[in-house]
Amino acid sequence: MRLAPHWRVRAQRLQLRGEVCECCGRHLFPPRDVCPSCHQPANEPFPFSGEGTIYSYSTVYEPPRGYEQYAPYTVALVRLKEGPLVTAQLTDVDPADVRIGLPVEMVTRALREEGEEGMIIYGYKFRPVLEQQAAVH
Repeated sequence: MRLAPHWRVRAQRLQLRGEVCECCGRHLFPPRDVCPSCHQPANEPFPFSGEGTIYSYSTVYEPPRGYEQYAPYTVALVRLKEGPLVTAQLTDVDPADVRIGLPVEMVTRALREEGEEGMIIYGYKFRPVLEQQAAVH
């Protein structure tokens, strides 16, 4: 288990932090340092709201090794309120209730464990906005 890679991306994974281009104003996630739109430096940190909507999704029934305990689970492309598309696992929702356009919010959850006695890796997932969740059930 290597701790350094997880430490370097902690703000990105736990707080949904990216960058904003100072030239064209585009919001970037993950951080890229160079804006893909105008090719200028983009090193201004930007905290995303964590609010978005489901753009597309797929439910995984046959997971890769190490993720069997989570199946079935739904992975979605989430269009953040600020613009970028983010790929993330959905949580706190029945796969049958997921739909394109569903309002979601970012939450921090365990992603996986490194070995039986290893470190628990946390990161962002998305769940239906709480008001939406009450209306669905």
